[in-house]
Amino acid sequence: MPPKTQTKAQKAAAATAGGKKTKKKWSKGKVKDKAQHAVTLEQATYDKLIKDVSTYKLITVSVLVDRMKVNGSVARAALRELEAMGTIKPVVSHSKQMTYTRAVNVAE
Repeated sequence: MPPKTQTKAQKAAAATAGGKKTKKKWSKGKVKDKAQHAVTLEQATYDKLIKDVSTYKLITVSVLVDRMKVNGSVARAALRELEAMGTIKPVVSHSKQMTYTRAVNVAE
């Protein structure tokens, strides 16, 4: 069998069609979802805060933000109020990270 003869146009079409892959798409990186935390304290959240926080062993601003879905400034204000009420007591008092624990009445 004699070899197939192709015209220039056919050769060019075959060269462009064969083995063509799309360029690699670089990922944009993982996108973290924007947190939708409350910037004010509703009555239901406040009641839950008063009831539940007194049962936590470790109480920090980040714990309240994570569990109650409130803003950091709201969590700091809530911790100050709970401390004034006597529900929680400070363990470490630092200007950047306040650590509290539940107030336990010791019977003597």
